[in-house]
Amino acid sequence: MRLRFSLPVLVLALCSGVALAQTPPPASPPPAATETPATTPPPAEPPAAPAAPQPAPQAQTAPAPSETPAQPEAPATAQPAPATPPAPASPAPVQEAGRSTLFPNPSDPTGVEEGVLVAKNTVVLAGISAWDEAYDNLKNAFAKIDAEMKKAGIAPAGRPLTIFIDTDDNGFKYEAMVPIARVPEGKTELTPEIKFGRTPEGKSFRFVHKDAYDEIDGTYETITAYLDIKEIVAKDAFIEEYVSDFTDSQDTNFEVNIYVQPKE
Repeated sequence: MRLRFSLPVLVLALCSGVALAQTPPPASPPPAATETPATTPPPAEPPAAPAAPQPAPQAQTAPAPSETPAQPEAPATAQPAPATPPAPASPAPVQEAGRSTLFPNPSDPTGVEEGVLVAKNTVVLAGISAWDEAYDNLKNAFAKIDAEMKKAGIAPAGRPLTIFIDTDDNGFKYEAMVPIARVPEGKTELTPEIKFGRTPEGKSFRFVHKDAYDEIDGTYETITAYLDIKEIVAKDAFIEEYVSDFTDSQDTNFEVNIYVQPKE
């Protein structure tokens, strides 16, 4: 502002006359003095410059929050995950493989399978039972066999099975068996009641019953109808192999393989 008013004053002084022109020279220093204060305002402007560096503090606040989220990511490396590999316990399948069925492949509840039975070493307990006591008597027979095998240190090598040797309306004669890997050398019996023997061998048809054991008669009716349609003459003895453990005769998940051998 001061610089703009000093310029017209100089012009008027030159136009008025020489006398006035002489007087202005001494007066000219004041405008120079006024110019010097004019030069002072520019330094006053630099204070505005410090306002520009203010964004710097904003940059400082930004990195701080970015570092904090990085810390939760470290625990996110779920180290408990490695604990899962030991979870799949392989021993369970190994135990199942150790007690395989007479037909090694899994049973098919929806159809009939044809194959060949391979004889295996076994322990045998013979008995007689009425039909309405079949489940309990067979359960007790296998419990007795298992107890004697444990005493002798003999491990089972297959699922328990029963051969129905003779049947009539009142009951049946049976041989309860548990396959084993080998017979102890020089022995023919485990106890006076439990003998060593061999499982049946030869061509056979396998049927599957998966329901309560008390309902197994319905499966045998289906088997009889199948044999009649195919004109297959079967041996009198038939074989039941118990895929499931004996728990309750009303267990609807009880699974039994029934083997029927045709006559040669």
